Formats: sequence, structure tokens, C-alpha cells
Amino acid sequence: MSQQINLFNPRFLKQKNYFSAAALAGVLGVVLLGALAAGMVAKQRAAALEAQAAVVKGELAQSETRKTAALTELAPRQRSATVQQELDQAEAENRALLGVSAILDKGEFGNTRGYSAYFKAFARSRVNGLWLTGVQIVGAGNEIGLQGRTLQASLLPGYLGGLSREPVLKGTSFGHLEMNQPKPAAAVPGAPALSAAAPGGEGASSAPAVAPYIEFRLQAMPAGAKAEAP
Repeated sequence: MSQQINLFNPRFLKQKNYFSAAALAGVLGVVLLGALAAGMVAKQRAAALEAQAAVVKGELAQSETRKTAALTELAPRQRSATVQQELDQAEAENRALLGVSAILDKGEFGNTRGYSAYFKAFARSRVNGLWLTGVQIVGAGNEIGLQGRTLQASLLPGYLGGLSREPVLKGTSFGHLEMNQPKPAAAVPGAPALSAAAPGGEGASSAPAVAPYIEFRLQAMPAGAKAEAP
């Protein structure tokens, strides 16, 4: 009987070395290249972030500058004494002008338009045989006095009618009328005496001559006054 002996031992087989120096070098090279690439990418991103941060920082600085300027402008300023005095003076002048305007509107200051319109009205209302010798106007025309002469008393109503049609005298009532014959002038020593001719032209009277006109006086009535009979 034969016996077989197995002399094969796996330990004696040639082993393959998968982690050789070349393989390790290749792996390390790949790792280094990856690390370098990652570092470059990170560096670029960091540079971009730094640039963005610089822009934001500049904008923030500008905002702070604008904020400071706005706060400076909005800060309460101290009033100038000169400006305050000018303002007070302007307000005082304005109040004075308003007061004057109120007085003028009420007519308390009298006639502010002058009296030329009254004299023009008197001139337009003239009547032949009647003339004025004096005019008195007080205040805003509420008191008007007229003195004059007329050859005939019958001319006065027509003259008053003409005055009543004048716009400036509208509403004015001449309620007081006085009429009188002038007194004869006193004889002057050494001068010839004036005498009135007797009826029929016969002889002369020793009485002084009578003036050939009648003097009259008109006075405008204040509001609410009662007319006086002549």
C-alpha cells in the first residue's frame, strides 16, 4: 500500500505586494493634487468674500457719514439775536399796518381819498346867478358847510337838486339853510353915499343902497339829525 505525502504549502507561494512604494507615491500625489485644488478654490472664495466685505464696509462707512451729516443738520441751532430782533420788528410793523388798515376801513381817520371829488361836484352843479363864497368839509365828508350868494332865492332848489345827483354827495342831506339880505355898508367919510332910486326915477333917497344878492348858508345834516326849517 502506497502513501502520498502533500508537500504543497501556500506559504511558499510568491506573495503580491499591493502597497508598493510606487502605488503609495501615486496615491499621495493624487491626494496632494486634490488638496492643492481645494486650497486654490478656497483661496479664491476667500478673496471674493474679502472683496465683498470691503464693499460692504465702504457702504457702511458712507452710511455712517450720511447719518452723521443728517444728525448735524437736524440738531437744534442756537437762535441769532440779530435775526430774532429783525423778526420781532417785522411782526410789530405787520401789527401796526393791520391796525392802520382797520382804521382806514372803518373811516375813523377821515377822508383818505382827498376832497377833489367834492369840489368837482360843486363845479358841475353851478347855476347862473348863484355862486359859492366858502366851503367847509370835515372828516370823511359827513359834515359839509357851504356859503354863497344868489341873485334870486328861487335858484337854491335847483342848485340843491344838482348836488343830490352827484355820486360823491349821494346820501348827503343839506338840512340846515340860512338866508339873509346883507346889511348896507356903512358910509365912509368923504365918500359919496349910495342911494336907492325912488320909484319912477324921481329924486333919490338918503337910505343906503341894498346889496343886489342874497347870502345863504347850507349845512349837511349828520345822520339822525332833524331838519331845521329856514
